[in-house]
Amino acid sequence: MAEDNILSVRGLHVDFETNDGVVHAVKGIDIDVKPGETVAIVGESGSGKSQTMMAMMGLLASNGRARGSARYRDKELIGLPERQLNHVRGEKITMIFQEPMTSLDPLYRIGRQIAEPLIHHRGMSRSQARARVIELLKLVGIPDPERRIDAYPHEMSGGQRQRVMIAMALANDPDMLIADEPTTALDVTIQAQILKLLAELQRKLGMAIVFITHDLGIVRRFADRVYVMRSGEVVESGETESLFASPRHSYTKMLLSAEPTGRKEPPVPDAPILLEGHNVEVVFRAGGGFFGGAELELRAVDRISLALRKGQTIGIVGESGSGKSTLGRALLRLLPSEGAIRFEARDISNADKGEMRPLRKELQLVFQDPFGSLSPRLTVGQVVTEGLLVHEPSLGARERDRRAIEALKEVGLDPVMRNRYPHEFSGGQRQRIAIARAMILKPKVVVLDEPTSALDRSVQKQIVELLRDLQKAHGLSYLFISHDLAVVRAMADYLVVMKQGKIVEEGPTEEIFDNPSHSYTQTLMAAAVDQTRFRQLDLHTG
Repeated sequence: MAEDNILSVRGLHVDFETNDGVVHAVKGIDIDVKPGETVAIVGESGSGKSQTMMAMMGLLASNGRARGSARYRDKELIGLPERQLNHVRGEKITMIFQEPMTSLDPLYRIGRQIAEPLIHHRGMSRSQARARVIELLKLVGIPDPERRIDAYPHEMSGGQRQRVMIAMALANDPDMLIADEPTTALDVTIQAQILKLLAELQRKLGMAIVFITHDLGIVRRFADRVYVMRSGEVVESGETESLFASPRHSYTKMLLSAEPTGRKEPPVPDAPILLEGHNVEVVFRAGGGFFGGAELELRAVDRISLALRKGQTIGIVGESGSGKSTLGRALLRLLPSEGAIRFEARDISNADKGEMRPLRKELQLVFQDPFGSLSPRLTVGQVVTEGLLVHEPSLGARERDRRAIEALKEVGLDPVMRNRYPHEFSGGQRQRIAIARAMILKPKVVVLDEPTSALDRSVQKQIVELLRDLQKAHGLSYLFISHDLAVVRAMADYLVVMKQGKIVEEGPTEEIFDNPSHSYTQTLMAAAVDQTRFRQLDLHTG
């Protein structure tokens, strides 16, 4: 290995044995990382960028095999016994995963999960660990860390869970940090804070960062060098500024220019109201946990009212933790809430599970974290059709398979893939599987909770067009929850802006974008309009 490299990857191959034969996920790539350097690996979902790092860390699924070389400070990692790997990963090399909910134990409070490695590896007392955990939560932007230290993962937003993962990764001051889409679920303002934080920590600790992402807007100022991957191969690499200024490969040029486009037409003025909430409230209570303390109350949704019409898309935007996802789940009666909720003029405010069950076909949800909602024991074909077993039990196996093929084609996946398992897919592909599972039931209302957050821009554009086409064809109504305002503008005809559980502004999408009245909305819109925000923010010079 070259003396000036902390990591040197040579001829790395990653293969997966599947029911349809061998899948070649990574095809003989070379990558170098120097101490203190930030290297970005970019490409579309399924390009092999995450599997490259998973192979190096010995974290491939059981049907995965790695060949080639990955040397960390002259130590070969490929084929290294598990016990020796454990001395490297988690201390010398840490990794922030793309889907934090699958990495956080749902049974333990987040403070305990961050504290346990500190107590075990550094010998800290419980009080010392508590102080360090609070410090880490402050660093990654968790509000009221003294209170949130006793929260469970499910009580936090997707963006907050991702920040908890960053805190855990940084707890032991690693030599190299692998960040796999660390800002995927974060709104644009928090993205900037997290990226600046990582840059500051990098300067302080001298750690190298491998930044895996599909968002090229983030890469330009954050990364020193870039590797562009497509279909398991590196198609272009170089210094970041040179690559952005003069991309050579047509694929790189496409990535740089991809952006969701178009606008949605509003529904007809007299369209009937399908789903309505009046003074909806959701309160979480926490406390008395690992570190002790009194029970605390968090008002996640604070007396919100809205009405969703047939064929309408209401976009719900706001920072992580604003209550967007909680509101969506409350309206679908997936969380206990106060206030009135009606579906097709029927009061479902107090409907129990039995009363709601026949309505679940009509009211579907696409989760923010698809991997956590897809059973690892089912094939994709079984995942997509499991709702049909409940809601259309008379269908035979052949018809279910036909419907699965149709649904997978609609979301841009090869139907041949239906015999594979969820872990064999990229994050973006799993999100499309989740969309197919919801759409196969032909619902009337779909709550889309960050449905494009894990997708690269080119695939986002396809999914936005797909969702609009499905809506037009079937008269669907969407609640579209997102922190990505460019996607929201292309999807929604009505916009709701939330902050700390309240609606601070609402109205037709174009009116809000063109003339926001609330200062909070103005801040969000300024970040959305200036798509070069990250390119102009020099994170390395502060």
